[in-house]
Amino acid sequence: MSKKPTSPAPAAATAEPAVLPGRLTAAAALTALEGLALAGLGVYMLFVGIAGDPDSPQQAETGGLTLLALAALPLIAARGLRLGRRWSRGPALITQLMAMPVAWTLWTTGGAMTVAAVALALAAVAVVVLLVNPTATEALGIGPGDDQTR
Repeated sequence: MSKKPTSPAPAAATAEPAVLPGRLTAAAALTALEGLALAGLGVYMLFVGIAGDPDSPQQAETGGLTLLALAALPLIAARGLRLGRRWSRGPALITQLMAMPVAWTLWTTGGAMTVAAVALALAAVAVVVLLVNPTATEALGIGPGDDQTR
C-alpha cells in the first residue's frame, strides 16, 4: 500500500509579508506587552481571589476573569500587526484609546501608580503614532486607492 504524497499548502496561505517596517514591528511589540501586562494582572487578581484573603473574593475573581478577557484584544491585535494584517490596526488603536483614560486614572491616584501611569501613557501614545505613520499604513495596505482584499 503506497501513500500518496501530499501537496504543499498554497503559497498565498502560508506567505507572510516579506519585510515589515520597524514601526509596525515596534507597535506590535508594545501592543503585545500591554496585553501580557493585562493578562498578568488578571492572573494575579484571580489567584488572590481564589487563594488569598481579599475583602471580596467574588469581586477579585470576576475582575481577574475580566482582565483576562480584555487581554485577548491587544494580544490578537499584536499578532495581526506582526503578520501584516490590515484588520489588526483597528483593535490595536482601540486598545490605545482605552489605555489613555486608565493612565489618567493611575496618574490621579498618585504614589507608586504614577510610574505605571507614565509608562502606560507613553506606550499608548507611541503605538498610536506608530500606527498612523504612512510607512505602517502602507505596509498594512491601508490608504486611498488600496484594494480591500487583505
